[in-house]
Amino acid sequence: MAAAADGPEPAAPEDVTTTDSANDSASVQEDTVAAPESLAVVDADSAADAQVLEALDAAHPESLDSGAGPGPTEPLPGGANEVAASEVTYDIDVETYGSHSRVQYYLDFFQGPGRERFSIWLQRMPRYEFLIREKLRENGVPEDMVYLALIESGFSNSAVSRARATGMWQFMKGTAKLYGLRVDAWVDERRDPVRATDAAARHLADLRDHFGSMYLAAAAYNAGAGRVSRGLRRLGGEDEEDEENPDAQFFRLYDTRLLRRETKDYVPKLIAAALIAKQPAKYGFEQPPALQPFTYDSVIVPDATGLDVLARLADTTIEALRELNPQFIRRVTPPRQSVVVRVPGGSGPLVAARFEALPARSRVSFVEHTVSRGQSFGSIASMYRVSTPVIQDANPWVRSSRLRIGTRLVIPTSFVPTVAEPSRRSSPAVAFESSTTIRYRVRSGDSFWSLSQRYRTTIQRLRTLNGLGGDAELKIGQVIRVPAPVREETLAMAGSGRIHTVRSGETLSGIASRYRVSLAALRAANGLDLDTMLLAGTRLTIPE
Repeated sequence: MAAAADGPEPAAPEDVTTTDSANDSASVQEDTVAAPESLAVVDADSAADAQVLEALDAAHPESLDSGAGPGPTEPLPGGANEVAASEVTYDIDVETYGSHSRVQYYLDFFQGPGRERFSIWLQRMPRYEFLIREKLRENGVPEDMVYLALIESGFSNSAVSRARATGMWQFMKGTAKLYGLRVDAWVDERRDPVRATDAAARHLADLRDHFGSMYLAAAAYNAGAGRVSRGLRRLGGEDEEDEENPDAQFFRLYDTRLLRRETKDYVPKLIAAALIAKQPAKYGFEQPPALQPFTYDSVIVPDATGLDVLARLADTTIEALRELNPQFIRRVTPPRQSVVVRVPGGSGPLVAARFEALPARSRVSFVEHTVSRGQSFGSIASMYRVSTPVIQDANPWVRSSRLRIGTRLVIPTSFVPTVAEPSRRSSPAVAFESSTTIRYRVRSGDSFWSLSQRYRTTIQRLRTLNGLGGDAELKIGQVIRVPAPVREETLAMAGSGRIHTVRSGETLSGIASRYRVSLAALRAANGLDLDTMLLAGTRLTIPE
């Protein structure tokens, strides 16, 4: 876990650490959900993850706290000392230290109290394993460091520790920003599996280059480079074993009081996780399924757009779109900013075409409400005709016991058929669905989908308003009821700098030529890859 700063260390990478106490590093889940009916399932799964991760942090045999028990290379009867004879290979030193007493202890833990959740984490792993291994390989980091994500978060992008370390790789905000991740009120890229994995791989590479040992790098990822460096200085110079195997220094530190227990146990947990993940059947676990890898298309979204709207454009579920884009913490892209959004593989051209035809007022299905005197979550939920849990889940950073005047709340309106007009004291927001209706005569080319986009509603809402079943079709000339249009408010411009708004027909290479910048620099300045679709209206930052 990459977390809080520990003080400068001249020769080390930026000294960033993870939390060291069991209370701090126990992961919990903080995430919004796609629909009220999924709340119970998500909450139960999150709570179960948090409970086992907390138990993993707290787990330690009292008899081993003083360093008693078998040494680093002394085998335990029937334990992991069979690793060397196995056909399985590792690119971290599991063979030498697989029989360490603490490795055996965590093997027992994963097969005992943690079996159920560890099994679930193994089932999640194939979704991200290829992506993670690829990023580690690009940065020269052993690919088996993929198992750090297993013990950090159980491969959960929504994991949040009690110290506020967030995402699959458990970055603290300072470390995240140091490695170029965006963390603000709209976007938290610590939750982004692609961007966070890239940052974690670079961070591990920096630590490995400094310490010359992958296990010391792992310890520094947990505790900070400064703490590990101070421990090494107090330990003294290298011995012959250290020269032959730099990882031996970590285990020399292990037998001292120069590192905290949480950091000393970090590497044994990693080794135990690697042993089981490489040979699950040997330890009584089912082989993980061959899940669809984390593949996607990318489109540029130029302004605030709800993930539920983009899900409809992609003919997919909001759950699927949020899994691809967990970094959008308000379930909407930032206003007046061009950002890259991932959509299911193969759907990029379809989403791009549909987005071009989508009216601006139809892009967002949330409003922002500013709390006024006397209001509570319950009264605000009643005002907008949504449930209290829906508002609480959309605003996880706000405590119901500390709801202060002036607090800005996100009100998701797509969960319900209608919403009430917000308070006049609300912050400027985009248009939302009206609770009143008007008459509309169906024209050639109209469909339930096109009308749902035009009137910022859902297909089911249109069918309900008109008493039409799931098989009913619209006919030209038919008069139906649709939600009355409402006024669209102007969103404040965010950010500054040299901006180019893409016009229809323009290409990225043409824009680069116009501003006399390289195509690569233009892509890099806007986070674009080779397959990203360029839409009219997109705002591009032009690099100097």
